[in-house]
This record gives sequence, C-alpha cells and structure tokens, in this order.
Amino acid sequence: MKYVLLIGDGMADNPVPELNQKTPLEAARKPHMDALCAKSLLGSVRTVPPEQLPGSDTAILSIFGCDPNRYFTGRSPLEAAGSGISIQPGDVSYRCNMVALEDGDKPFGEKKMLSHSAGSIDGEDSMAVISWLFDNEEFRSAADAVGMRIAPTPSFRHIAIQTGGDLKGFHATPPHDILGREIGPYALCGNENAGKLWKLMELANRLLEHHPCNERRRAEGKLPANGIWFWAEGSAVKLPNFVEHYGKNGSVISAVPLVHGIGALVGLKMVHVEGATGETETNYEGKTQAAVDCLLAGDDFVCIHVEAPDEATHNGKLDEKILSIEYIDRRVLAPLTEKLNSAGVEYRILILSDHKTLTDTRTHDGDPVPFMIYDSRKDQGSGLAYTEANGLKGPFVEPGTQLMSLLFSES
Repeated sequence: MKYVLLIGDGMADNPVPELNQKTPLEAARKPHMDALCAKSLLGSVRTVPPEQLPGSDTAILSIFGCDPNRYFTGRSPLEAAGSGISIQPGDVSYRCNMVALEDGDKPFGEKKMLSHSAGSIDGEDSMAVISWLFDNEEFRSAADAVGMRIAPTPSFRHIAIQTGGDLKGFHATPPHDILGREIGPYALCGNENAGKLWKLMELANRLLEHHPCNERRRAEGKLPANGIWFWAEGSAVKLPNFVEHYGKNGSVISAVPLVHGIGALVGLKMVHVEGATGETETNYEGKTQAAVDCLLAGDDFVCIHVEAPDEATHNGKLDEKILSIEYIDRRVLAPLTEKLNSAGVEYRILILSDHKTLTDTRTHDGDPVPFMIYDSRKDQGSGLAYTEANGLKGPFVEPGTQLMSLLFSES
C-alpha cells in the first residue's frame, strides 16, 4: 500500500461575490478530483488550533501530526531547515521577505505595502538584490551592530539569523496581511530589538530604492524589490520522527522551504524539482513524476505540496487561483492516479487545503477546511464533489494532528 498527501495550499475559501457566491473550489473545473471525491471519505478538519495564528506553518505541522501548541517556535526555523540552514543555540531566525513598498519620498512608515513578494520576484534578481544589500558597507555596519546576517535563498524568501536576538515581547506582522496598507501601524514592536530591526528595514528601503535592478524592473513594468521585511521570528526546534511514529518512510515534494523544512525535521527526504516555483506557472508534471518515482522506488509515503493557489490569492488574482486548482486536478491528480493504476499499485490519497486563504482579504483564515481520502481498493461513497460546503456534511476531525493517522488507517 502506498500513501499520498496532496496539499493545495490555500485553495479553500469563502463564497466570493464575483463568482455568484461560489468559492473558487466550487467554480473550478476539477472533474478528476470530484470523481475521486464521490468515492472517498469526505469531511472537514481544523488544521490550525484556535490558540495559533492561521498559516501554512501551524497548519502543515498539524497535518504531519505535530501539535503546533507544543512544537511551533516560529516559522523561520522551519524554513531554515528546508534550506539546509542550521539555527544554533542562542541564535534566532526571521523570514526576510523581499517586498515592494510604495515609491516616493514619503516617510518610511507612510509607505504602503504593495507586494509581499516584490511582485513575485524571480530567484536570480532576489539573490542579487539581497546579496548587494548585505555587502553594502553602510548596511553591513548596521546589520553587524544588531548581530544580523543573511542566508539567501533563490526566491523572495530569505532567512535572516541574529545572534543574541531578543524575542521576548517581539511582534511582527506578516507582510501578506497588510497588502495595500501603510506599514507604520504594523511596525515591528514589543521590545528594543524590534525598534532596531525596524530602523534596519528603513535603511534597506533607502538604499534599495534606486538599485539598478529595481530601476530595470520598473522600466519593465514590474514592481521593485525596494524593501525587506523581517517576520516569522523563532528559535531552533526539534520535531517528532515521522518514520518512527507512523512506521512509514517517505519524501516531501515542494517549491517552498517551509514545507521541505517540516519534512526534513520529521525525518522525511526533501525532493527538489527543477522548475518548481511556487507560482501558478510551476512544474506540475515534474512534481507528479517525482512523486511516482519515489513511490515506485520504495517510499511508503509522499507529500506533494502546491503553493500556487495561496500565492494567487495573496496577489489578488482570483482567475489564477481558479486556474491553479484546475492545474492541480489536470496536471497532478489525473496523471498521478493514472500512473499508479498502470503500475498496479494500491494506494490511498489524502487531499486538502492546509488552510483557507480568503479572496476578500487576501489573508489566511483558521476555519476548518475540507479533506478527502480516496482508497483505490474500495468505494467509500461520499457521492459528493470536493467543496467546502460538502466537507461540512461529513465527519469533523479536530485536532488536525489526527488526520495522518486517518490516512494510514485501514479501517
């Protein structure tokens, strides 16, 4: 028996007026998913404990059987693990997003957050800009003064590591939660360290405003990477071993360091697929083939994580959210099941959205999400399409840490 976890990040939503009060899952053409769902166990699950903020960090920890209330110390240490970066005792880490801030001579706090990803900046530009910034003599001196160094990654997501950083009382708002708003009311706060890092972010904006890469991006009609944003602060974490707990080995396929990091910390293999971007145009076929290869080569379990619906929602692109759901159906699920069936493999597939990402706010939401478990050996008979409303008609799973055991259950 083989087991597959397919996560469509943020594809669950609330009814959208532009879709005649349908959700993107209801509006999307996903015949393969709905056909499997009609033969599946269908229900809903609370992946994010009420005590935690909704996000892929807390939600995917739950899905992998790790209670966020016990194991969550912050997002960035999980991402660091996915990038092969070790957080030493006494160090703290932050996600350092490349962001696009409003152009002009306004005071820093009056500028609006235009994009949490610097307009979905490509890895090459992002690496060049962040490396230039930390090599700049003025910025390097200021960063050294607060014990900050950078570990670049080939995306808008970088990891910043601070020696001796104080997180007591520290608070940082995720940049994707303040899109279109002035950043001043969301300044880093809570302690003296927060004030120092805010000044470092202000300096970065001044130095990056007219960086040659940003001038070129503006000329090309793209948003600039004219700011950095520290958030997702945390300290080193140790997670329970997946293989020992569930008795299944396996791999995690994703374009997102966070998901790879959780997988690595629980003892699963990280699989990187060329051309996997985390955006709507990603290498769906490559991810699917990698999953089949892992399973046929001896893995018991594989996780396929697709970031695209979440990023499309954060970017305010409803059409791309729907398209990415359709791509998951047509370019991942359909060929995956076809290849496994052709190989004569018996399998169970758990499909869900890790959390809701709401079209109306472009932010995450912690409400329950629908899940379905398909078993190639039998018809479990939900008779329904995979939607949020239909998920509420089936069993409710809480806490979300129980979901993986449900996938591996034979009853």
